[in-house]
Amino acid sequence: MRFEDFARQHGLIIASVIPNKWVAVPTEDKPRSQNGRYKHLGEVAFVQNWATMEKPVVWHPEGRYDASATRTAIKKDMEERNKKERDAIEKANKIINEAVNELHPYLTAKGFPKQHGLVWYENNIAKLVLPMRHEKSLRGIQLINPDGTKKFLFGQRTKGAYFCIDGGGLPIFCEGYATALSTKTCMQANKIPCSIYVCFSASNLKEVASTIKGGIVVADNDANEVGESSAKDTAKPYWLSDKDGEDFNDYHQRVGIFTASQSLKKIVASCLKVPSVQYAPNCT
Repeated sequence: MRFEDFARQHGLIIASVIPNKWVAVPTEDKPRSQNGRYKHLGEVAFVQNWATMEKPVVWHPEGRYDASATRTAIKKDMEERNKKERDAIEKANKIINEAVNELHPYLTAKGFPKQHGLVWYENNIAKLVLPMRHEKSLRGIQLINPDGTKKFLFGQRTKGAYFCIDGGGLPIFCEGYATALSTKTCMQANKIPCSIYVCFSASNLKEVASTIKGGIVVADNDANEVGESSAKDTAKPYWLSDKDGEDFNDYHQRVGIFTASQSLKKIVASCLKVPSVQYAPNCT
C-alpha cells in the first residue's frame, strides 16, 4: 500500500509528502485543525491521528520490511521526540510569561464577549493560550487564532495533558475550551460545583478520564461518531447533542442557557445517583 493511502486510512489529509521530519496535517474529522501528523523516513514511516489514536502506527513499503531498520528508526525518533518535548516546554513557559490577560475574538464568537483569557501576540495576531498540564507539570500549550484555528507547539507531548477550570466539584471531561466555558456557565446556573477538564481530543479525553474516578463526559457529536465512541469508552454518563456535528457550545448558543442547563442537569443527576461518585480536588 502506498504511504498516502495508508495515511488516508487513518484519517490524515496529505497534499504532498515531506520527508525526514514530523509534519502536522489536517484530518478528515477535523479539517480545520492539524490533528494529524506523520514522519516519512523512506523505508519506514509513522502516522498518528490525535483524535482517534493513542500512539503512532508504522508503515513499510510492501515487501520491504526491515526489522533492524525499523528498530533503529524508532530509537532515533524517540530520542528526537524527547528533545523536542523539552524544547516545547521551554517555549510554552516563555509564551505564558509573555501573554496578557484580555478579551479575545474567538471567545466572543463562542458567546463569551466578556470572558478574559491569556493572549499572546505573534506577528500582530492575537492568539488565545491554554496551558496544558499533566498533574502539576506543564506539557505545552494550545494556541487558538481569532478565526478558531488551533494548534499545539511542535514536539509537545499532549497525551494525558489537560487544562482545568474551576475546581472542587464534580469532574466533567470535554474536548474543547468553548465547550468547557458553556459547561461552566450551565453548571453555575444549576448551582452544582464542578472541575472541568479540557482534554483537546477524543482520544486524550479517554486518557484523562481514566485517571479520575466518577464524573461525566460532555461529548462532541462528530459525524464519524468518534466523540460518542470515546465517551462510551470511559464508562461514565455522557451528554450528547441531538444534532449531528454539534458540541455543547454549539448547543448552548442554539437553545439558550435554560434549555442547555436543564439538558446537562439530567446527565449530572444520573451520575449523582451512583454512590461511588467522587468529587475532584481543586485543579486550577
